[in-house]
Amino acid sequence: MTHLSGSAQAVHAADLPRSGASPFDAIAATAMGVGLKPVHMADLRADPGPVSWVEVHAENAMQAGGPRRHALEAVRRDHPLSVHGVGLSLGGAEGLDRSHLARLRRVVDRYQPALVSEHLAWCGTRGAYLNDLLPLPYTDEALDLVCRHVDQTQEALGRSILVENPSRYLAFVDADYDEPGFLRALVTRTGCGLLLDVNNIVVSAHNLGFDPRAYLDGLPLEAVGEIHVAGHAVRHVDGVEIRIDDHGSPAPDEVVALYTETLRRAGPRPTLLERDTNVPPWAALAAEAGRLGAILTAAASGRAPSSWEG
Repeated sequence: MTHLSGSAQAVHAADLPRSGASPFDAIAATAMGVGLKPVHMADLRADPGPVSWVEVHAENAMQAGGPRRHALEAVRRDHPLSVHGVGLSLGGAEGLDRSHLARLRRVVDRYQPALVSEHLAWCGTRGAYLNDLLPLPYTDEALDLVCRHVDQTQEALGRSILVENPSRYLAFVDADYDEPGFLRALVTRTGCGLLLDVNNIVVSAHNLGFDPRAYLDGLPLEAVGEIHVAGHAVRHVDGVEIRIDDHGSPAPDEVVALYTETLRRAGPRPTLLERDTNVPPWAALAAEAGRLGAILTAAASGRAPSSWEG
């Protein structure tokens, strides 16, 4: 087991050993993936098209048995897997739920995913799960807390994790860091990697009024181990436009443009297309993944991507 602490030298997920090696223990930098939905499992296995890896929410894979586990095991035999947690509450003030962490460890041990990730957020208090990814202030105190929780998670899993940047709808008055600075400090102190969600950057940039490309300037892009791309909703409330991260539509042009810029700066990274509401048929999802995959392949070869038709 690899033990990490706040004083450990920074490492990244691909550098750490895993037991139970299989042919699918790695995801290529040019590989396109999708968030796996039960409705798509049969289509994925029959004709994956441009999709070469899949991601599942950790909490949906915690069953001890049953049809869903058997279906996921079958998918795992054919495709690399990423496990993406939504309930660990890395930013929670009351400490990690040890039983939840133990269940996550069992998922990782069972499926041996190539990547494991969680959100920079909190989602529970006093034993109650709030079913949301809530923001935390970017203060020294919060950084210490999140670093402890990331260290604890990495030690329990025996591997590095990726931490995802959030979508935000408000900013705290008190802050010792901007978000890229907070993420950079987190990577430096814990050795974790980053899951960079470019849709979240666009949503937050519109809601809080910052330049998404300037946001990229502050990130340690070398630590990015996975990229998420998705669509979002636009709402108008009392004359104010609000972007909502609902994963309910194809990625808009501005998200694709930021994705392309990220690849230009960072190089190719495994990319996941997210769709969690208004889920389309497999053919439509695979087609969008193929268009994004063409951008990813072009970036890897140093060519300019073709025009995007969302």
